[in-house]
Amino acid sequence: MAQRSSKVLRVTDIKKRYSVPTGFLSSLPPFNGGHAVDFQAADGSGRVWPFTCSVRKKGHPKPVISKGWRAFVGSKGLKVGDKVRFYKKKNEAGAKKNGYEIRAEKEIKIFGAVFGYAPII
Repeated sequence: MAQRSSKVLRVTDIKKRYSVPTGFLSSLPPFNGGHAVDFQAADGSGRVWPFTCSVRKKGHPKPVISKGWRAFVGSKGLKVGDKVRFYKKKNEAGAKKNGYEIRAEKEIKIFGAVFGYAPII
């Protein structure tokens, strides 16, 4: 399984949408001339989350995940400073779709100092 995106969450990521690196686009299903693509990612508990990644129609693509994102954030209780990672699973023989996994991690703070991240299931 290859990690495709990792990011410490900022205010916009929590309140509106998740901005992803442009390189993430190459791991998504084809946009087929459109500006949005739907995909699903499973979390650590096996729950499948439907997401939509969209890009600008003109200029720099600036990919963002909007549809489904806020539900994921709310369900996991994510806050600014927490981390999210997207992984792309290798296609298994006969699989029709690429599989994705999403992992959320809580920031660990002790007396205000960050000591790392703990997985959220």
